[in-house]
Amino acid sequence: MNITPISESAVVCSLPPPASLQQQRQLWAFANQLQSEQDIVEVVVGMNNLTVFTDFYVDFAPLIQRLEQHWTELKVSTFQSRHIEIPVIYGGELGQDLCEVAKLHDTTPERIVKMHSDPIYTVYMIGFQPGFPYLGGLPESLHTPRRATPRTLVPAGSVGIGGAQTGIYPFASPGGWQLIGHTKLALFDKNQAQPTLLQAGDTVKFVVEGIEL
Repeated sequence: MNITPISESAVVCSLPPPASLQQQRQLWAFANQLQSEQDIVEVVVGMNNLTVFTDFYVDFAPLIQRLEQHWTELKVSTFQSRHIEIPVIYGGELGQDLCEVAKLHDTTPERIVKMHSDPIYTVYMIGFQPGFPYLGGLPESLHTPRRATPRTLVPAGSVGIGGAQTGIYPFASPGGWQLIGHTKLALFDKNQAQPTLLQAGDTVKFVVEGIEL
């Protein structure tokens, strides 16, 4: 693990690429372990890294030594997660890249839908938007480059593929992922005690609600 200060009150702990489910599990366990440290304010898990926010004026030298010691003693226990099913309508006006993705992979839209909906994915991290899940587990045969020109507006609920990952846009925003479907399920609700539907470590299954070509 490489530990690098990025401000007067934060350090980033990075693991060597590539990102993997095993390494993400280590980071989740590491984050849980650090929550009890008195001078640590917050721990945010990213993709293959985590950021540790501390009280101001914490001496980084002993902090880094302490983090390294915690890492060497880390025990990855069974991570308590939930399984969430996401209903998706593939294709149509809100999944307008489905046919183009099928062409890129020299197959049919129906085959793309099956390849995308068959796996059980794991939420590696939440980022970009509140509640936006970066999902690990996309089959390599579905890895797809992002759009050459990003859209200025991607509708909320859009299901997309970007490189080696798939995800869901909780809010309307610009975006460059290939849009293959849409869900009506809300991924973020500020009125809930836990506003995000998905959390790091949860597993996700896309359920085909329909295909529109």
